[in-house]
Amino acid sequence: MRNSKRNVSAACQRGFTLIELMVVMIILGLLAALVVPKMFGKLETAKTNAAYAQIELFGTALDSYRLDVGKYPSSSEGLESLISPVSGAEEWNGPYLRKNEIPLDPWGNPYIYESPGTHGDYDLYSLGADNSEGGEGEDRDVVSWKGLK
Repeated sequence: MRNSKRNVSAACQRGFTLIELMVVMIILGLLAALVVPKMFGKLETAKTNAAYAQIELFGTALDSYRLDVGKYPSSSEGLESLISPVSGAEEWNGPYLRKNEIPLDPWGNPYIYESPGTHGDYDLYSLGADNSEGGEGEDRDVVSWKGLK
């Protein structure tokens, strides 16, 4: 009886060897090397998609503004006219955005609004992660006159 308790106690005290721990660490490292780069690629795509979605929401708000007021806000009136009335807009029936603030793009920069635009009644765009015109990947411009690619 006493001998079997000693065997159980010795089995409970036995831990992992250094080699077993190293094998587990190597496996975790390999998994992280496979998964982490794919997640960063998804983050880039998610920010671009979020910018397109915000531009679409702005477009809906701008269309509602135009239906009420009869014209899109000018470049000088800007997107602020979607949350507070401007002079000469007697038919303003806003705010046209749910939150009474103009959101920044996913990279923390303001959207650029021009009316009249060179590509339509208005141009609305974000300059991407680098906040300068052009670029590839996350740095590319996200614009209202082209669809999501």
